[in-house]
Amino acid sequence: MLAEILKKSFERYFNAPIEVWKEFADLCESIHFAKDEIIKHQHKAEKYFYFIIKGSAGIFLWKENNFVCLDFAFDNNFCGDYMSLLTQKPTELEVVALEKSEMVRISRNDFYMLSQKSVGQVIMQKSAESSFVEKQQQQIELLTKTAEERYRILQTKFPNIHQRIAQKHIASYLGITPQSLSRIRNPAG
Repeated sequence: MLAEILKKSFERYFNAPIEVWKEFADLCESIHFAKDEIIKHQHKAEKYFYFIIKGSAGIFLWKENNFVCLDFAFDNNFCGDYMSLLTQKPTELEVVALEKSEMVRISRNDFYMLSQKSVGQVIMQKSAESSFVEKQQQQIELLTKTAEERYRILQTKFPNIHQRIAQKHIASYLGITPQSLSRIRNPAG
């Protein structure tokens, strides 16, 4: 079942045979996180690559006196401190479960073992490319769109985000205060 979920989730990037995903799934272990549980602490090296079966996670960076949300991941998506996973070094990023979550994880060593196979290389390349494109798009939007426009884009990408993620995290991701987000959400109020 996990292999089919992985295959379906990844098909938009690359259509790998189900056997590839079965091999990936065989190396995964199931794990659960409570809401607000830290998955990976800041200043630590990432040991795992996560796939969210159900739930959500956020990637945060400490700035001045609080954490700033850099990204979200939801059901049927990979998440983690990918920079740390690639460099094998600690980073300032913290990964947190934003709601009760069911995930599977694969160790960094097993992840790299799979990458030594030709299909694994393609999957890693496609993952890195899609991640790069999404982050570039996010940066472009941050520099060229108003907070309200960025909020509408976020709503389109994640229609039920307000039922799942705290307003302070959404505001942080958008680069605005929770009060500004409240005004955008309720312009007449």
